[in-house]
Amino acid sequence: MKVKIHEETLMKMNLQMFATFNIFDLVQAPNVATYWAEKVNAAQPYLGEELFPADKQLGMKLAWLKGKTGSPVALRPSAFDADVIPRGREGFQELIEKMIFFKESYYIDEELRQELNMVNQTNNAAYRDVLLNRVFDDIADLLRGAAVRREIMRMQMLTTGSIKIDENGQSYDIDYEIPDEHKGNAAVAWSDSEKSDPVEDIEKAIAVMQEDGVSPARAIMNSKTFRSLRQNASIKATILGNNANAQAAKLSKQSLLDYISEELNLEIVIYDKVYTTESGTHKFVPDETFVLLPAQTLGKTWFGTTPEESDLMAGTSSTVSIVDTGVAITTMKKSDPVNVETKVSMISLPSFEQASSVFILNTNIAGNDIKKNARTKG
Repeated sequence: MKVKIHEETLMKMNLQMFATFNIFDLVQAPNVATYWAEKVNAAQPYLGEELFPADKQLGMKLAWLKGKTGSPVALRPSAFDADVIPRGREGFQELIEKMIFFKESYYIDEELRQELNMVNQTNNAAYRDVLLNRVFDDIADLLRGAAVRREIMRMQMLTTGSIKIDENGQSYDIDYEIPDEHKGNAAVAWSDSEKSDPVEDIEKAIAVMQEDGVSPARAIMNSKTFRSLRQNASIKATILGNNANAQAAKLSKQSLLDYISEELNLEIVIYDKVYTTESGTHKFVPDETFVLLPAQTLGKTWFGTTPEESDLMAGTSSTVSIVDTGVAITTMKKSDPVNVETKVSMISLPSFEQASSVFILNTNIAGNDIKKNARTKG
């Protein structure tokens, strides 16, 4: 992808036009923001962006009402000319958390700057393009990291009910208070294809949700969990027939999706994206995790106003641009040693207004039946 310079800098962008620009003119926040916008448009969005759309507020304190569940309450009758009886907001719970501040930076050091100067002098346009795209893509890695961090928080929250961060001397443990009865385990681990009954487990979970007035419409899992469903003996017997040939056959993905849609009224979302940390590569949706959720959005991905946005946008010592609703890109000139520092920062935390409208099913831990977790109705 060719780098595109902000329209206020160059009306028509071409890397070969950078021969007359020094590195300070080139690496500025608006140019980085334009480059990133093209990257985002070409990339497949994260699932969490759909379930928890972005929004922004001032400050760092985040407060939201966790929505109640339950069947509708009938309107009370009243005599004519009688005073109205206000209905309370029973069942709603206000949750307050402090949003988390994230930031990292990237330097264009003197060595790379000298290399760019040498290439400009040789008029080697192809090599110059490679170097400049490398510079902008290195900076874009910080923005990718910000997007990944938001998805980590959203998927942790959705698949476990909490967000846990313990990095760089910072520790956070945020509990979104999903009801205990909306968490359960399979009667028999789904990895046991002969003895487990996943459909029965799912139906029990759906029944718990329906008792609370929630109608699940979707289920999220990764490919490993979906593979357990395809290999399950009882499911294969139902779809293909209960005979030796059917059990030996491979159940197609589409056949299983159609069966689940017809039998359980669920749309299946298989989510296999991964991310990397210092400890290795991890899945956004863990193995042996099956999450039921309604059709609507579940909350929001909130952004606060970063110090860079508050204090530096009007200054002359740096340039600041905002991307992805609330991520600040800040570029600063350094004179000794000569370089450009690009900082990416955000204040962010997801809210989970529909925390009581999901069900987290662990498919690999047996012995704790879903019915035993269900709340006693009275």
